Amino acid sequence: MSILVIAEHDDASLKPATLNAVAAAAKVGGDIHVLVAGLDAQPAAQAAAKVAGVSKVLLAADAAYAHQLPEDVAPLVVSLVKAVGYGHVLAPATSAGKNVAPRVAALLDVQAVSDITGVVSADTFERPIYAGSAIATVHSADAVKVVTVRATAFEAAAGEGGSATVESVAGVDASGLSSFVSAELAKSERPELTSARIVISGGRGMQSGDNFHLLEAVADKLGAAVGASRAAVDAGFVPNDYQVGQTGKIVAPDLYIAVGISGAIQHLAGMKDSKVIVAINKDEEAPIFQVADYGLVTDLFEAVPALASAL
Repeated sequence: MSILVIAEHDDASLKPATLNAVAAAAKVGGDIHVLVAGLDAQPAAQAAAKVAGVSKVLLAADAAYAHQLPEDVAPLVVSLVKAVGYGHVLAPATSAGKNVAPRVAALLDVQAVSDITGVVSADTFERPIYAGSAIATVHSADAVKVVTVRATAFEAAAGEGGSATVESVAGVDASGLSSFVSAELAKSERPELTSARIVISGGRGMQSGDNFHLLEAVADKLGAAVGASRAAVDAGFVPNDYQVGQTGKIVAPDLYIAVGISGAIQHLAGMKDSKVIVAINKDEEAPIFQVADYGLVTDLFEAVPALASAL
């Protein structure tokens, strides 16, 4: 049985979540093939070939995939599934992966299994429900299992040590359903939120966007990423790409510092797998303290500047 992993990449390199998807594929068992679709994605394909456990890399170098539009990538995936007979299609449960996988499942007329956190067997998976307060065990009887993988639930496969072959595959005709217009990307010298080892997040208790400079001062000294709760994002304190939680980004850093965050279940769903959680909140009854390894009940406007000074 062969497994197809849809790589997420920027042409020059693989995104870290792809390595987690490969690790999940290894737990399923079988030959692991990685699809790299892009216009100038040869460097990403070579990087995929070095990933431990990967036996083949399929490179679809075509102008139709220059921006990896899901309306064009999904038919390519379906054509490969039918030609090769893949039993599983895996993608990271990122914005890109969650955009492609349901389209693939619909074209194959199968049910997608989303956001898995565990592999029980080749046809049975675990996934969180009710904002992570319960784990469902899902059995799929479909001939092709289309699955998205929560990256934080699987240790990344080694990026070196593999020696897979790279094989070019023909693209399929562009669907014409969508076209790329432009991209406006937020640039920061800090680590990307989902791959950072340390994350410091602020909530409604920050009171304003200007006060986030307190967190940024700490983040710069720790080499951390800055996040936020949905309440802070909805209040307009920070952009929505800062959001951590059920409807934001899922993170599991070595250290997560929650500042002025009450700990609503939707936020906990996005960060409770962090290895060490530190909470700073003046409300000692705040739910965040129930999951925190260390808690400081105090005014954040005193504690955070003191922390920055101490660092």
